[in-house]
Amino acid sequence: MTNILQRIIATKKQEVEIAIRQRPLRDLMAATQDTPNPRDFLSPFRDAQTIRLIAEVKKASPSKGIIRSDFDPVEIAKAYEAGGASCLSVLTDEQYFQGHLDYLKAVKPAVSLPVLRKDFVVHPYQIFEARVAGADAVLLIAECLSRQELRGLYQLIRELGMTALIELHDPANLDNVLNTGTELVGINNRDLNTFEVNLDRTIQLRKRIPQDRIVIGESGIVTHADALKLQNSNIQGMLVGESLMRCPDIRQATADLLHGVPETLAQ
Repeated sequence: MTNILQRIIATKKQEVEIAIRQRPLRDLMAATQDTPNPRDFLSPFRDAQTIRLIAEVKKASPSKGIIRSDFDPVEIAKAYEAGGASCLSVLTDEQYFQGHLDYLKAVKPAVSLPVLRKDFVVHPYQIFEARVAGADAVLLIAECLSRQELRGLYQLIRELGMTALIELHDPANLDNVLNTGTELVGINNRDLNTFEVNLDRTIQLRKRIPQDRIVIGESGIVTHADALKLQNSNIQGMLVGESLMRCPDIRQATADLLHGVPETLAQ
């Protein structure tokens, strides 16, 4: 585990402690009773003939700083939807990624797509937060959690009617991920120690994952050729944020990633 990841986890635990004092868990749990049923996050990937896109609303990162200065989460989400994305991911970490849970709350009613809360989840409180905010799915990162924590948080997500996307980078964590029973496995192509990206990590790890699981490639996906490379390796989905967020026309960039640049534009 990298020092940055250790710092993020420590920060998250402090944030949860503060949040619980401000709004007790029992109040948050009660609030889930008033939220609409989650949208089906898995359906776009089932029996899909082409790779599907989870497009990420992401303002910044610890390694790259500000990714998009003219950041309007709702307009970005609408552009992704218009460009053909199947699902959305919204960064809600404030300190390291300049995200916010309010971004997810604003995005959800503005689009018809299922929405994932992307954060560093270390406590059940964050899952109830996600549900109340309108999330349809929640990211869990295997490198951040013990085997028991991963299983418990996964089960809670399911009990609340949401979908869990469980991400890993280190192959040593694959058994812990699969043993939860999750249908949706994300493979992060970015080495958390060096920040180097290798698209082949998803392709190689896919061979060790049962064919009935849906696999999402994450990080380092920039071009339509990258998307095709994953698709031809039986990868059902890709999570892309930074490369799309940097494009002036997000709708067109999304369409180009999914379908390729038209010949008239490529010449």
